[in-house]
Amino acid sequence: MNSGPPVAPRLLPHRLPRVCVAVTGSDPNELAERAEALVRDNSFLEFRLDYLSKPGLAIPKIKRFLESHHGTIAIATCRRAASGGKFRGSIASQLDILNKSAAAGCQLVDVELQTATKVKPEQLQKLRTRAGLILSYHDFRATRKLEEALDKMLAFPADFYKLVGTATTLADNVTMIKFLSRKGDLHSLVGMCMGEQGTISRVLDVRAGSLFTFASASAGQETAAGQITAQELRSVYRIDQVDVATRVYGVVGDPIAHSLSPTIMNAAFRRENVNAVYLALHAKTLKDLLTCVKEIPIHGLSVTMPYKEAILPHLDNTDSHTTKIGACNTVVRAQDGKLYGFNTDTAGIVRPLERRLNTLEGARILVIGAGGAARAAVFGLKERGCEVYILNRSLAAAKKLAHQARARIMKRPDLKKLAFDVIINATPVGMGNSRETPLQDKEINARYVFDMVYDPAETRLLKLAKERGAQVIPGIEMFVHQAARQFEIWSGKPAPFDEMLRVVLLALQDRATRSSNGK
Repeated sequence: MNSGPPVAPRLLPHRLPRVCVAVTGSDPNELAERAEALVRDNSFLEFRLDYLSKPGLAIPKIKRFLESHHGTIAIATCRRAASGGKFRGSIASQLDILNKSAAAGCQLVDVELQTATKVKPEQLQKLRTRAGLILSYHDFRATRKLEEALDKMLAFPADFYKLVGTATTLADNVTMIKFLSRKGDLHSLVGMCMGEQGTISRVLDVRAGSLFTFASASAGQETAAGQITAQELRSVYRIDQVDVATRVYGVVGDPIAHSLSPTIMNAAFRRENVNAVYLALHAKTLKDLLTCVKEIPIHGLSVTMPYKEAILPHLDNTDSHTTKIGACNTVVRAQDGKLYGFNTDTAGIVRPLERRLNTLEGARILVIGAGGAARAAVFGLKERGCEVYILNRSLAAAKKLAHQARARIMKRPDLKKLAFDVIINATPVGMGNSRETPLQDKEINARYVFDMVYDPAETRLLKLAKERGAQVIPGIEMFVHQAARQFEIWSGKPAPFDEMLRVVLLALQDRATRSSNGK
């Protein structure tokens, strides 16, 4: 005869999907509608009841939803404002909502450590007889003292222990990943870092020892800073395939949020069946980045501003392009930990031209600018035997580059006198939705005009060039060709150029649509 309370059926950790999608709504109807829209592709949902002004009204809808979707695993969360949530009711009200959610069919309930310390043990035990208990702890300022926090949590019997920090540096991800690696075999843990710099942990935590990770339903519906959408986690980062053998690559810069490199590189890895994942790394200091490269470890990097020159002293060797240009945009980390630098910007410039011109030998080319991108263009084209002219606002910078590369200087008043095979804009003029252009229509005398700016897809310069009868080369080609060369260096395989171009054009189109919709 069983005299004790019934025990809730336990969810075995290895049966849980890797991604739990947080569901929010402005009212119970919207919460249920969003769950319906998500459930086909996501069998693991977290109902954030604290986002509702009256959470209790949603419980009957959740009950009906779970009755009609038997394979769904649901977490009920009603986080109090004092613990970083939105629920402003009492602890007793919070527990009442969670108990009713469990009775409605939610297999898991989330209780934060602050609540657990203020209730009687039997209250938690009663809740745990009805559903699996996730005991959670959030640090909204840093990632620190994780072992101390876990020790406090272990005083309370639970089915899962969830520890979430905030990444203020890339190295904070290393702290979280090492913690999960040490403790993941001993306890049923869920761990990650919030914030833009926490992306690494959100993707790699599941291979380090976290039983699952959290995702947002869509852009704009995040329930934590830095949360990635479920679709992105699966399609871009292929989180369901990430394992201990997965190689880690990334693009590093400051800022980095709008980089399309993760989209394009992960698509290439997927197409060529390379077991690798590529992440956006927002490094605020070079020291932070180098720590991350060493400790994770990261096998390769795409380097953007402001680190293309700053990283040079930390490389063990570089290719001739990097040495000449004085900038590195590609790093390979060898098995012995040594770092090798390459510059693929030259490939991004030369390859699109080789596709169009019969020969580059003797081609007359005007390069606008004298910065890093211009240097890559000038040196790369001089290597191919081109006759290169440099036009730049600062005559001193143009003279210096021309002297180093044995190129010629162009003065703006002389533009109308000369015709070129190709004009290349190697400046950021025209980036964004700007109507700026580095040249006016009457200054464009060329067969081809190549703009390195790729967002927007058609810049003011390219529009003017078309009107002048020139053929245009959009900046996206440069971006894809230099990325293709990076892929080849890292993987040793030919790059799937057409696929890389296709996904980046779709991403730009999606970005333009969202921008026009005001999102």
